[in-house]
Amino acid sequence: MSQITTRPVPLRVHDRLVREGLHPVLARVCAARGISRRGELDDALSGLIAPSELMNSERAAVLLADAIAAGKRMLIVADYDCDGATACAVGMRALSAFGANVGYLVPNRFEFGYGLTPEIVALAAQSKPDLLITVDNGIASVEGVAAANRLGIAVIVTDHHLPGSEVPRAAAIVNPNQAGCAFPSKSLAGVGVMFYVMLALRAELRKRGWFAPSPPTPLPGGEGSVVSAAGRQVRMEPNLGNVLDLVALGTVADVVPLDFNNRVLVAQGLKRIRAGRMQEGVRALFAVAGRDPSRSSGFDLGFLLGPRLNAAGRLSDMSLGIESLITDDRGRALEIARQLDDLNRARRTIEADMQAQADELMAKLSVGETSSISLHDPSWHQGVVGILAGRVKDRHHRPTFAFAPAGAGEIRGSGRSIAGLHLRDALDLVAKREPGLLLRFGGHAAAAGLTLRAADFSRFAESFETVARELLSPAQLARAVETDGSLEPAYLDLGLAQLLDDQVWGQSFPQPMFCDEFEVLGQRVVGEKHLKLKLARAGRTLEAMCFNSLDPLPSTVRAAYRLSVNEFNGMQNLQLVVEHWESAR
Repeated sequence: MSQITTRPVPLRVHDRLVREGLHPVLARVCAARGISRRGELDDALSGLIAPSELMNSERAAVLLADAIAAGKRMLIVADYDCDGATACAVGMRALSAFGANVGYLVPNRFEFGYGLTPEIVALAAQSKPDLLITVDNGIASVEGVAAANRLGIAVIVTDHHLPGSEVPRAAAIVNPNQAGCAFPSKSLAGVGVMFYVMLALRAELRKRGWFAPSPPTPLPGGEGSVVSAAGRQVRMEPNLGNVLDLVALGTVADVVPLDFNNRVLVAQGLKRIRAGRMQEGVRALFAVAGRDPSRSSGFDLGFLLGPRLNAAGRLSDMSLGIESLITDDRGRALEIARQLDDLNRARRTIEADMQAQADELMAKLSVGETSSISLHDPSWHQGVVGILAGRVKDRHHRPTFAFAPAGAGEIRGSGRSIAGLHLRDALDLVAKREPGLLLRFGGHAAAAGLTLRAADFSRFAESFETVARELLSPAQLARAVETDGSLEPAYLDLGLAQLLDDQVWGQSFPQPMFCDEFEVLGQRVVGEKHLKLKLARAGRTLEAMCFNSLDPLPSTVRAAYRLSVNEFNGMQNLQLVVEHWESAR
């Protein structure tokens, strides 16, 4: 049973924000999310934390600059999700513009699993690299880095996942979550870490006089290109702001907390997309999704573009996704985007079948008596279990793992958690209590992955349930629909909806949701699975939608709702989106 709650608002902070010029509703919303000064909503790049504060970023920059100067061969080892793909694309674009000899390799999740394993090192060695650069992985690759070291291949690890008790002996590790790193933003996505390393590298190359002085008029060839000046070859300095669309996409898609630093990165990326300054692959993904980039939002990145890129890694090979992000050929980008769209449609079909099977398994469980959910079916698809775990977690409000076969008598699981249970720490506790049970594991607070022997599934489910029961209180197991309270009728207008749309919302900085009572004047099914509503409040009639729900509403409801801008035939109107309702009587 869900309970509608209201976020507390520090009144002094709210009043200060209003005095500083914020709209009263935006001031209330921001105060409830920990914003204390209007300046914390600024999104200028000048507000970013300096790259020098990210531990080992300057060391990595020196190693990369030396390798570029020596003409050494670099190979980026990517991850197979959207964060990994965008991080790889940022590295490929920036390093190429700096003059590096660079390629990439992304493991096929079904053959090699996750991270820089010894097997991946052996595969990489076939292209004879002098330097491997991991993106969105590597912090747990102790054996893989050791294998590379034995072959004389240096490794730079760029990652954001939580380290284990042992870290690899890499030439440099750049990870805001490693021991000793005082970088204030621990929530950088993998693409954010790579972007920071590229900023540090550009600063190092500037010190070495790598770039031509900025001329009063642009030289032929554009930024990052090699041109002839005064009888010598010089390189124009690239504008790394041009990859911020990729940084924004990977950051939102990886569902990392949108702290101040991440909000700046996402806001700047969205500004560039809305202005038409984006990679051809990003433009193509908007096209196949049927969305206008000039009105792009975090929703588009997280729920439309991200899933299409992720579909490549889930069902096929993420090289397809990476290629879409590094090509400058508009036709090629559109061709790949259409393939990604087809893969995403196939993913939805697989997911729907798995969801039906999960519903059958859940019907045999008494969720109210448990603190966790662990599911396994031998027919499930490895690439889709993470989505399934998220769906089950959302529906039943329990930390959830879903497992699929991984070959050789093993199963691979993906988990999603609720507030109050740090998933990777919970797995670490399971591993300590049950030595040998977890073959591999890693992740974050909200999401994690692991590998087990198939015969050990029941043992894991029992151990994880014990840990979850210890760590979660009954109050944390009760679903709370957090809202920003009642919205004064005078503010129920298109202007406020547009104002809220202009802000960057996401993980740990949720989109505003309000709670009020409405009279239900009408309701009808649209699109086979949604309800279109006509609501009344304080003498006004309002259009509303209740998505993915066909349960009829009573005559009067207490509803948790968002304001949205509905555009139809070139006209914009206010529309409420009902996220949760309960009878008001």
